[in-house]
Amino acid sequence: MDKTINVGLIGFGAAGQVFHAPVITSVAGLRLHRVTARRPEQRELLSQRYPGALPAQHVEEIILADDVDLVVVATSNDVHYTLTKAALQRGKHVVVEKPFTIISAQADELIALAKEKDRLLTVHHNARWNSDYLTVKKVIESGRLGRLVSFEARYDRFRNTLKENAWREDDLPGSGILYDLGAHLIDQSIQLFGMPEAVNADLRKQRTGARAVDDFELILHYPRLKVSLKGAMLVKEPSPRYALYGESGAFVKYGIDPQEAALKAGKSPKGDPDWGREPREIWGKLNISENGREHIEYVASEKGDYPAFYKNVYQAINGQNEMQVKPEQARDVIRIIELAQRSWDERRTIDLRL
Repeated sequence: MDKTINVGLIGFGAAGQVFHAPVITSVAGLRLHRVTARRPEQRELLSQRYPGALPAQHVEEIILADDVDLVVVATSNDVHYTLTKAALQRGKHVVVEKPFTIISAQADELIALAKEKDRLLTVHHNARWNSDYLTVKKVIESGRLGRLVSFEARYDRFRNTLKENAWREDDLPGSGILYDLGAHLIDQSIQLFGMPEAVNADLRKQRTGARAVDDFELILHYPRLKVSLKGAMLVKEPSPRYALYGESGAFVKYGIDPQEAALKAGKSPKGDPDWGREPREIWGKLNISENGREHIEYVASEKGDYPAFYKNVYQAINGQNEMQVKPEQARDVIRIIELAQRSWDERRTIDLRL
């Protein structure tokens, strides 16, 4: 009989409240047991939504607790490495929020430590279960576009002011939207196409007073394929989320996966048969030449499934399945970010084959 996994959640801010706690509690076999909740409003929210979870003032109350099997690190990026290392050394399985670490050398160290301790280590690349990405993946695998020559993906926001006391917008290691939103797009691209041959990047601070990167463009070079990844904080009029161009036609997708908005609204995926379902209005458009005829259709979006990540974590810990998000893959994302920063600093394309 598979055992219940007691989860200790470090970080009950935006990531913990929105992306982790409600999803963890929707998965059979996972028990949200201890949660860091230092501020009174966090403790109140925790008691309201998850009355069975024990509040903790200090991370040591989770990392050192004998009754915690799995530690989830949902903190600011700068402490991912130290907290993950401490949890692994204590013999805990670990899920760490993306980005994995600030530099790839830290990721390599944690991967080696997890192997030494024989513990599961994975990174929360939940965008692999976005409805739009799953739909794009299905379209590519269908082969209906013919040979793909250009792949464009964007992750945009519009916020023309800076948030006060927000670490993501401060001049700190691991801050800025390349580490935040860009990590998702890089991971998706690696899953679709593997590691690129070369990287070229344009990284900007465009808003008045910006201290961290708030606009990025990465070109990933593949044989006969160009991958363009973009993200910005000053995009008032949205562009396509994905635009795919092949020898037989194009697939263009507007709109965004509905799961984040639903979680922010306090909804839970547990028992919701329509969870992750996109409205017809934002289905992607396929425009191709097929058998000598022009053909246009709107492709029904795949259902998004954030709980699939934690279901896989549960299965992997119990030996039922291998972990889908392997730490080596998340390390490769950090390596691409490092090379993107180097590309911008040196104003040149960086060849990964050298």
